[in-house]
Amino acid sequence: MVDGAPIYGPGTDRGVVFQEYALFPWYTVEQNIELGPRCKGMPRDKRKAVAERFLAMVGLTQHRYKFPKELSGGMRQRAAIARTLANQPPIMLMDEPFGALDAQTREGLQDELLAIWENTRTTILFVTHSINEAVTLADEIAILAAHPGRLVRLIKNDLKRPRSRTGADVVALEREIYEQRNSADGAGGH
Repeated sequence: MVDGAPIYGPGTDRGVVFQEYALFPWYTVEQNIELGPRCKGMPRDKRKAVAERFLAMVGLTQHRYKFPKELSGGMRQRAAIARTLANQPPIMLMDEPFGALDAQTREGLQDELLAIWENTRTTILFVTHSINEAVTLADEIAILAAHPGRLVRLIKNDLKRPRSRTGADVVALEREIYEQRNSADGAGGH
């Protein structure tokens, strides 16, 4: 549900960033970012201003005319995030968006995502298998069990920002989540 209304399919009230970059290969970075506003009938000059804002926000201004095949994986994901944000959805759904990236790029994009969130305050529902990523990014963490999928526990993350990935408070919360996950594993979850 979004704002109390059931979700039955795609809608403009939410944007999605997938694990795979899902950019249109025949469009430049700038054209990919402008796509949603163009489909909504936004005038060209306003679309360009929106694209400019989000190109700058994700650090791709100098790569605006490149095609996805000319970008690294991290740059593609930043372009996908910018494309989603250009639609100004109240909620952004991110399905393991950094899962296919190397550790250094992943941490850099986590930091960028936090900066984007600080700037936009867009609600983000972020799916990850990385407990450290969840503790570093999230204000609330839902621990899920599989087969059948069910909520094991919802944890409020009140750790101060910025959070150090290796800080004692982060490690302590990670340990708590590992223990909760392990008890769920004993009940058939993971």
